[in-house]
Formats: sequence, C-alpha cells, structure tokens
Amino acid sequence: MEIVHLLRAVAVDLGRHSARFARHNGMHPTDVRALIVLMDAHRADEETTAGQLGAALALNSAGTTALVDRLERAGHVRRVRGQEDRRKVTIEVDERAIALGRQHFGPLIDRAVGLLRRYDERELAAIRDFLTGVREAAAQEDD
Repeated sequence: MEIVHLLRAVAVDLGRHSARFARHNGMHPTDVRALIVLMDAHRADEETTAGQLGAALALNSAGTTALVDRLERAGHVRRVRGQEDRRKVTIEVDERAIALGRQHFGPLIDRAVGLLRRYDERELAAIRDFLTGVREAAAQEDD
C-alpha cells in the first residue's frame, strides 16, 4: 500500500501545482485540464473536436461550449474549420498557451525527466506498465 499512498500523494501535489497555474493565469481548473487534453492531441498530431474534448473532460455540450468560448476569448485556443469538410470544427491549442504551460510546468517536467534517467530500460518498462495499469483502472471507474 505504500506505493499506492505515494501515488495518491503525487496526484494531490500535481493537482495543487495545476491549481497554482490556473490561479496565476485567471483560469478554472477545468480550463487547465482542457489545455492538457488539447496539448496531448497536438503533440500526437491528432485533431480534437469540441465533442471529443467534452467527452475527455466528462462535460455536457453546454459546458463544453462555455469552456471553449472562455479559452478562445483568453487566446488559448482557436476553432478551426476542416479543410475537406467545412462543417467539421476542431479545437486547436494556441502556441502562446503551450509557451505559458511550458513556463510553469517546464521545470517540474525537467526534474521528472532527470529522475527517470536513473532507471534502466527494464525499470522504465515496469514504471510505464504500472502507470498505464493505474490509468486504465481509473478510467474503468468512469464507466
């Protein structure tokens, strides 16, 4: 149970770190979660529709629209019409939002990457497997 308790403590600490970012930038915690979803999609070169964003955050369509409107007004995201199907609208994270996130979260990410350099490939595979399993278990709770 020690590792489970440590994981819970890490989740709480990361939540506080995200809350500080939100507070310092006049954002709601859900705004930060949305930007993370959009940045992950951007990094994977995947498009994200408002419906997909809402599903990822467990928001209804009205909540998702309000969220995207808020992020768009703040200059963090933009709505982009599809090239092939003009009816399709995707939500893209703005480079300024990525830079803002990098400024706040970059030092923490750098320290985490530094810690991971201590482990060999076998150990990294075990860490990856454990975190993937915990993530899948948490996702099952959403069902």
